[in-house]
Amino acid sequence: MNPNTPPNLSELPIYKKAIEILSLSQRISTYLNHDLSGLKADGTEDADIYFSGDIIQQSVSLVPEIVNAELERYSERKHKHIASLKRLTNRLYKNAYRLEKSNSNGKDFLPILRSELRKFKKLQRSWLLTL
Repeated sequence: MNPNTPPNLSELPIYKKAIEILSLSQRISTYLNHDLSGLKADGTEDADIYFSGDIIQQSVSLVPEIVNAELERYSERKHKHIASLKRLTNRLYKNAYRLEKSNSNGKDFLPILRSELRKFKKLQRSWLLTL
């Protein structure tokens, strides 16, 4: 964490949920990669494997956006971080939904991720009122 980061940041419910989502995304992606990394019968790769990487990348970006929004002094810049956080959350939700349609045994875990993202969105709304 940045030395200028407020010590109470790790106590924020939205921060904790973002860490949970990251951990869950990593586990799901690892599980899915075993099923999706093989080639199809025609020799092509499964396009859904890219969505498993996307959920990792997007969930990794949640925490820095929360930190940046908390640390930002200027309202305009703060709103840019908030908008970015909303976009990341929406993309993460869509990619989890797309992966749910994939041909993998791990797709059963994706509704759990989407449920956690819905909780995260609720936390986002209440967190925005505190900024």
